[in-house]
Amino acid sequence: MNIFRFAGDMTHLISILVLLLKIYATKSCSGISLKTQELYALVFLTRYLDLFTDFISLYNTLMKLVFITSSLAIVWCMRGDPAVRRTYDKEIDTFRHYFLVLGCFVLALLLHEKFTVQEVLWAFSIYLEAVAIIPQLVLLQRSGNVDNLTGQYVLFLGAYRAFYILNWIYRYLTEARFTRWIACISGLVQTALYADFFYYYFISWKNNAKLKLPA
Repeated sequence: MNIFRFAGDMTHLISILVLLLKIYATKSCSGISLKTQELYALVFLTRYLDLFTDFISLYNTLMKLVFITSSLAIVWCMRGDPAVRRTYDKEIDTFRHYFLVLGCFVLALLLHEKFTVQEVLWAFSIYLEAVAIIPQLVLLQRSGNVDNLTGQYVLFLGAYRAFYILNWIYRYLTEARFTRWIACISGLVQTALYADFFYYYFISWKNNAKLKLPA
């Protein structure tokens, strides 16, 4: 554990809390991609299989449980709550996310650190997390205007990955056997996907204007 990883975990947790606030407080999921949320649920379910085999720390276990349960709760609410489901932008959330799942799974079979079920699924979850935000970004571009809570959700989600890049740099410099190259490269790809959003978020904040993404 180091300050960069802790900051990454906290910004990730804040992003989830912001999304839960939007959904449960406003009873609306407008501007939120169900497909991205389903991808994140799949990411956590396949990454944290070690909950059943390894104990690292109480903090580690609690964070894993929080990410799994919160992602499933969001998907359930968007699919199962009648009031929330009516606000889902189904017509513009049409990105074919199953291609991302298939592509990441094939990549995990080809590029992994060890050919075991757990390690292949871990690599799959890392690759999938790198691109899971794509349906969300596509939805926001199609819808044009972005409400404050949705914008903050995506902002904190991107900040989480940026902090994790600093965490990996720190670990590479301080740990003799740090070899998580899959996570490092995937994290860079994931952060790059947020670059355009960060730019327009900064412009809207600077000009005190409503956030709009180009179509």
